[in-house]
Amino acid sequence: MSGLAHDPLWPRAGDWPAWAPGSRADAVIVGIPTWRTALSPGQAHTTPAAIRDALRYYSADALARPDGSRLVVLDAGDVPEPDGAGEAAATARVAELAAGASLVIVLGGDNAATVPAALGAWGASIATAGLVTLDAHHDLRDGISNGSPVRRLLEAGLEGARVSQLGIEPLANSSAYAARAAEHGIAVVTRAELLSTPIATAMTAALDRAASAGGPVHVDLDLDVCDRGVAPGCPASVPGGLSAIELRTAARLAGAHPAVTSIDLTELDAARDTPDQRTVRLAALCVLDALAGLASRTAGGAS
Repeated sequence: MSGLAHDPLWPRAGDWPAWAPGSRADAVIVGIPTWRTALSPGQAHTTPAAIRDALRYYSADALARPDGSRLVVLDAGDVPEPDGAGEAAATARVAELAAGASLVIVLGGDNAATVPAALGAWGASIATAGLVTLDAHHDLRDGISNGSPVRRLLEAGLEGARVSQLGIEPLANSSAYAARAAEHGIAVVTRAELLSTPIATAMTAALDRAASAGGPVHVDLDLDVCDRGVAPGCPASVPGGLSAIELRTAARLAGAHPAVTSIDLTELDAARDTPDQRTVRLAALCVLDALAGLASRTAGGAS
């Protein structure tokens, strides 16, 4: 970010060391720039680079633990061509990263990135795994697209009783998919219900439910859960969605929960964002909030 003044007393986030095979870290960042199967065609593959660029606007203080030590964060770059036949390679890369880190943070891409992100992080533990989505949509569509990741994960072996969906907007879904969610035992908290239930309360309950079998938990932060004024870079965001601070609170709680091994940020098309980059900058802050949550878990060195 060439326009930022250098200040030795304010170290910037981003520009983390590159991940290499065999590396160990507290957290690893990886881009899974899915975009080819999107229901709203765009350029979501440009988003990981945009989020990395936006991170430099913010402080690296999120990496500080209470004892004064700092998280070790590495950047594994982007998985090439993760759609279609490349999805298996993306899954394998996340699995490799998860083997050497407490938390993998995936920069999408559209919501199709959630499938390799979750499957890679869960590995053989899918039978006990859990999922929390913050999303305006159920993502239970048939076929393969950014509208089908939750259905595909259920078909891969995820138990619906350990899936929670926060921020669902009924008017942006069909009754058929709402019925499908109910059939699978998915816990749904609508946007309207979040008006009377604080996001911290709902998120904590969802995380505990997802972790109830003792397995790893994946959190999908689909930015179209936010109000369209907050997230104009999301093709499917709707007026009346979550606020920026609600999403950031959820990201921090996800990072802090001991069962969470992976988080993704999806459904953001950086090429559609406003000139002030409000959606991309929100995504960058969610990365840092998730890392701040991770830093609060335990003191000590890299995993």
